[in-house]
Amino acid sequence: MYHFDCRYFVGEKPCKFKVVCQGCSHYAPVSERILIIKLAAIGDVLRTTPLLTGLKKKYPRSFITWLTDPGAAELLNNIPELDRLLRYNGAETLTRLLVERFDILICLDKEVRATGLAMLVNAQDKIGFGLNQFGTIFPFDTRSEYAFELGVNDELKFRLNRKTYPEILYEMVGLPYHKEEYVFQLAESSWQKAKEKAKQWKFAPTDLIVGLNTGAGSVFATKKWTISGFIKLAELIYKKYQPKVKLLLLGGPEEIGRNQEILKNSRVPLIDTGTDNSLTDFSGLINLCDIVITADSLAMHLAIALKKHVVALFGPTVAQEIEFYGRGEPVIARADCAPCYRQKCNQLISCMDRLEAKTVFRAVEKVVDKLNRKKTRKTKMRLSSSRL
Repeated sequence: MYHFDCRYFVGEKPCKFKVVCQGCSHYAPVSERILIIKLAAIGDVLRTTPLLTGLKKKYPRSFITWLTDPGAAELLNNIPELDRLLRYNGAETLTRLLVERFDILICLDKEVRATGLAMLVNAQDKIGFGLNQFGTIFPFDTRSEYAFELGVNDELKFRLNRKTYPEILYEMVGLPYHKEEYVFQLAESSWQKAKEKAKQWKFAPTDLIVGLNTGAGSVFATKKWTISGFIKLAELIYKKYQPKVKLLLLGGPEEIGRNQEILKNSRVPLIDTGTDNSLTDFSGLINLCDIVITADSLAMHLAIALKKHVVALFGPTVAQEIEFYGRGEPVIARADCAPCYRQKCNQLISCMDRLEAKTVFRAVEKVVDKLNRKKTRKTKMRLSSSRL
């Protein structure tokens, strides 16, 4: 007799316990089978992970499958709350999911690949978005209508909405929201590499490590702050917090030119972390930081996931949907046309061009003050416990 309903049963090979099913003490029948479809973008995938905590709390015996794009899958590795991770690859994905049955399907992408697949999957309860006979996206039920309307109603999304993205997710699936954090496991190998770098750069325990992430992805290039802004900001930070401050220049392949120009023209010492790091190694570098200064980007979501203090720069996108968990200072570039969510700016001077370094620096000062107060409290607690 085989326990096909056991969470550990594989089928083509023995389970991790290497025992046959009959009489196995590890038998764990699955109660609810849940499928999450969230393919892209990578930062959006990461900021969806708070949902896992609530689902596992409500359905402790559930088996949760997450379907995502291969590029985002790295960020979902080794998460205890996630039972199975599937990488989207077209026909093979379709073959598997057309055969399986789920109790709950949650589709959170508003794109044809995801919504079309959601229509075909056999699930008793469908939440999120599907694809109708007209080839357009629609909400599966009333629970998903608010999230749907955010996509089609600029007034609601840009000005009226005050709910964060995780809060909206929790409402969609009917769970109480208690500011559940991102769920993310930093790879140990990447953290070891980052710590070796810290030794190489001679970081001291009392140093203030500030990461300057200069990119914002290629889809919304309008989110990027100016090169001159980063140069001036680095000077302001170094002038006030030297000699204990270390400034890390962060970025990916798209920031090669920007970072080279910043390094060339900076009048203060910057540490070049490279632009060819893997996604997990990049996460390790962010984990070295006390503060990360970044536009609305993957780096921002990684910093939030790693519980870092964040100074986040917003122009064409909205700040109110981001949950900072009390560790963030949003800096909003003011312009009559912002936010706009345009991929290309049609203005002579963009909103991000208007953002001044001294404005960002004031937000950095606030965050440093928070960090100092936190360190003071920890010191007092250690002293108090030592006297007991």
